[in-house]
Amino acid sequence: MRDRFVDLIGITIAVILGLLGSSVSADSPPNVVVILADDLGYGDVACYNPASRIPTPNIDRLARQGMRFTDAHSPCTVCTPTRYSLLTGQMAFRVPNGGRVFSGAGGPSLIASDRLTIPKLLRERDYATACVGKWHIGLTFYDTDGKPIHSGGPSDVERIDFSRRIDGGPLDCGFDQFFGTACCPTTDWLYAFIDGDRIPVVPTGRLDKSTLPKHPYAVDNRGGLRAPDFDLEAVDLKFLEKSQAFLRDHVRQSPDRPFFLFHSTQAVHLPSFPAPEFQGKTESGPHGDFIFELDHVVGELMKTLDELGVADNTLLIFTSDNGPEVPTVYHMRNDHDHDGARPWRGVKRDNWEGGHRVPMIARWPRKIAAESTSDDLVSLCDVFATVAEITEQPLPDDAAEDSFSLLSIFQGRQTEPLRPYLLQQGFGGTRWLAIRSGKWKYLDHKGSGGNNYDKSDQLRQYALPDTAPDSDGQLYDLETDPGEVTNVASLYPDVADRLRKQLRASLESGRSRP
Repeated sequence: MRDRFVDLIGITIAVILGLLGSSVSADSPPNVVVILADDLGYGDVACYNPASRIPTPNIDRLARQGMRFTDAHSPCTVCTPTRYSLLTGQMAFRVPNGGRVFSGAGGPSLIASDRLTIPKLLRERDYATACVGKWHIGLTFYDTDGKPIHSGGPSDVERIDFSRRIDGGPLDCGFDQFFGTACCPTTDWLYAFIDGDRIPVVPTGRLDKSTLPKHPYAVDNRGGLRAPDFDLEAVDLKFLEKSQAFLRDHVRQSPDRPFFLFHSTQAVHLPSFPAPEFQGKTESGPHGDFIFELDHVVGELMKTLDELGVADNTLLIFTSDNGPEVPTVYHMRNDHDHDGARPWRGVKRDNWEGGHRVPMIARWPRKIAAESTSDDLVSLCDVFATVAEITEQPLPDDAAEDSFSLLSIFQGRQTEPLRPYLLQQGFGGTRWLAIRSGKWKYLDHKGSGGNNYDKSDQLRQYALPDTAPDSDGQLYDLETDPGEVTNVASLYPDVADRLRKQLRASLESGRSRP
């Protein structure tokens, strides 16, 4: 009781100091909070899709308070590479195994021990750093003989010696604190929370799927080992609780020290298991309820920043790791007339826009104009260089090779295109790459770059004919053909050739940032 009373006094003092000293805090290094949703599509958020069937009042409010990006892209069309690219500012296909997605005990970490990351960068400016939620960039578990386990099947999870330290996780990549899961929290073979570099409550039995909800959005939920404290319907609320605790403890203990919080949600990756208090809260089924829960999480984090008096000096970025999942889009379109990919072609894993054009909102009071919109071509890779410029730290040549600072866009002084081109990565590393320059987009491959539309019962109806079948790739004019319906590679071979050469040059140079 006494500790709680002390906490309340500390928070109250911090709020008063924040209100009285707002002119000072506005010039001090800003706090940074990045909320990364999982498999949230461009059309899943009401402020991006007027036809959305799902209320997202908090995300919409965030957009009104800051800047909404309409041409923002995840570096990859699947989760692991995107997370690597966000935290390092480097496209994942440039590193070994940078096209894979981990599961179970999969690893090792894609982030090399000497690679500069956002939290490592911010440590140089004395930031406190915390990662909460889904990691999914690779870890190293060990068996009882001390041998590393770097594969992700159920038998590999059963070999883990839970008494040993877990290597290669957030604490080894620059974060002071971590609470979360190795991979997809409610999908993969290991259902247990990691606290720091260990699993304090170890799995004691196998997941009993008979106790879980059954509906069209309950797929992608594999059997495996489950810890007694791991509630598959309350994962995001647990993550929220941990992030709020970090914020409150930090403001109470170190009110003058800036912080970086990377909050990586489970929502809205399948299976759609919203917490009981959100079930039935929308008219769009379990997945609609799950998106509504995600919106609640965003709102609660915003509310916590307000209560602590630190919102005015916090850069808050909300975005998603890729487009919406195949079963989600199929069933939401057919069952609830909701299109999570609207208005784009493609879904998760596709190199068409629906696979990687994502919602992205940035709020920074007094620095970013409220109710502003940017149509600049940007990437989640750009968070790195943005934070570096804001904290006045030069980028080494061997770091953030694909990152461009968004600060000039935030300040409304960017008059020319921020970047000469943007690289995109499909599912599978260098096998599926694309490049965007201005209105032109070139896919250096045939097909979607991830999904097989001919073999998928759910996607076959959305397949479109290739209007340039003799071309090696696909070229689209997004200005006149935003739906990527007409491949014009044979009509504009010079454009296709120029973009292909530019892509090859970037591969050879190992960078897109000058």
